[in-house]
Parts: sequence; structure tokens; C-alpha cells
Amino acid sequence: MGESEALASVRSALRREVVRRGNLRRTLETLTNYLYLLPTIIGLLVFSAGAVVMSFWLSLSNWEGQTWFRNVPWVGIKNYAKAFSDPLFPKVIWNTTYYVLGSVPLNMLIGLLLAVLVNQKLFGITFFRSLYFLPVVTSGVAVALIFTWLFAPQFGPINELLWRLFRIKGPDWLASTEWAMPTLIITGVWKGVGYTMVIFLAGLQGVDETLYEAARIDGASRLQVFLRITLPLLTPTTFFILITSIIGAFQTFVPTYVMTQGGPYYSTTTLPYWIYSNAFVWFHMSYAAALAYILFAMILIFTLIQWRLQQKWVYYT
Repeated sequence: MGESEALASVRSALRREVVRRGNLRRTLETLTNYLYLLPTIIGLLVFSAGAVVMSFWLSLSNWEGQTWFRNVPWVGIKNYAKAFSDPLFPKVIWNTTYYVLGSVPLNMLIGLLLAVLVNQKLFGITFFRSLYFLPVVTSGVAVALIFTWLFAPQFGPINELLWRLFRIKGPDWLASTEWAMPTLIITGVWKGVGYTMVIFLAGLQGVDETLYEAARIDGASRLQVFLRITLPLLTPTTFFILITSIIGAFQTFVPTYVMTQGGPYYSTTTLPYWIYSNAFVWFHMSYAAALAYILFAMILIFTLIQWRLQQKWVYYT
């Protein structure tokens, strides 16, 4: 009886030791994993989350960059009130909305058409897919400089073609309050349409071919197949592109900075460029931080509206 109890006690002790060592090994593995993640976590906290918190604090204070965050006066929502009472603010909001409403539908429409064109099993089609995608990976500054030359009033190829083909004297594109923003929209669409094309192409290639075969057997035309099968099945892809395109259009900056600097007469001053000007030209850091949160609120509102409306037009299969 004594030996069996001793054996049971030894076995119990061994089991406890095995469990303890297993727990210790799992704990060490977890700590090792977190150690590998530590640089990423520190970067996220300092450069992302920390910057968000700091910018929000700045928007509620009056820091102009003259001191190292010492004795900074607290002003509450005065910077936000200043923005809404600024006589230029409505124009900036309109310019931003104008750019979004002009570029997003055009970008999505051309991107869809290009995706349909390159969704063919033809020799050399990969070359054309790469060619259309090339502007996406091209430097935004380089694209802006090229389009500045293309739309030059005196020696630009666009005005030269208009005169030679139609005997129309082209406008002074970037110096005209009427044509400067459409020029920026054209530049932005040319730069980003390749990305939209690739996403639509992925959606097109995900459509079940048997649906097309069934429609052809039933005598449906190509247009009917596209409208009744392709477009409904592309709605999840379209929704994704719509959200990301709106967010990207609200944040456009490079074409404005390189091509117009917000002019002429503030006709192309969008909210991102207005934030930049206040922060790094006039050093109104707190006011710029408040404008940045207003931009964030606009993007959030547009995104939530689209997220709510997706129930009426997006079909998930």
C-alpha cells in the first residue's frame, strides 16, 4: 500500500513538472514572439498612434512651433471655430468636393472599361496590362511635371493638337480659374486609373464562366450579359474601389502642390493643400491640426454613408 501511494505521488509530481515546463515553454515562446514584434509595436505607438494623439492635442491648443511644447496655451475648440468662420474655408471645401466628385466617377468608369478590354485571352495582353498600370508606379511629382508641360499654354502638345485638328485656341489651363481644377482631375485620373483597372480585372476574373455560358445559351447579347451578370457580380469590387477612391481623392496633394500651388485665386486650393500651407508655410500648426481632423471627419462621413448604402446595391454571393 505504501509503495503504490509513493508511486502515485511521484507520478503526480512528474505530471505537475511536465505541465509547469510546458507552461514555461509556451510563456517563453509568447515572450519571444512579442520581442520580435516589439519594433513594429514601438513604431506604431510612436509614429502612428502617438502622432494621432499629439495632433489632436495640438488642435485644441495654440502651438505655433516656437517652443518645444512648453507652456502651450489651451484654447479648446477655437481652432475649429476659426476654420468654420474663415471666409476661405467654404471655397476650400468646395474645391475638395469638386475634385472628389470629378475624379472618382471618371476614374472608376475608365478603370472598368480598361479592365474589360484587357480581360481577353489575346497574345501580348500582359504587355498592355503592364502599360496601363505603369503610371501607378510612376513618381507623382514626375507625372505632375509632365502634365504641366502637356498643358502649357504656348508650347504644350494639348493646345497644339487642339489648334491643328480643330482650329481651337486652347485655354491657359493651369492659369485659368475655370480649367485649373479639371486639369488636376485629368492628371489624377491618369495617375490612378491603372490601379482601378487591376482591381476590376481581378473581380472580372472571379466571375464564374458557367454563368456566361448559360446566358449565351439563353440568347443574351453581350450588353445584356454585362448589365445583368457582370455588373451585379462586380458590386463588391466596385464598393471597395469606391471607398478607397474617395479616401484617396480627399487626400490628393502632389498635383496641387507641383502644378498650381493652390492657384489661381485659390481655385485649386483643396483641404490637404490648405493644411500643408498652414502647417509648413505659415507655421499655424494647431490650426492645421484642426483642419486635418475636419478632413478626417469628412472622409469618415462619406465612408459611413457609403457603408450604409451598400445594403441597397452591393450583392455578395
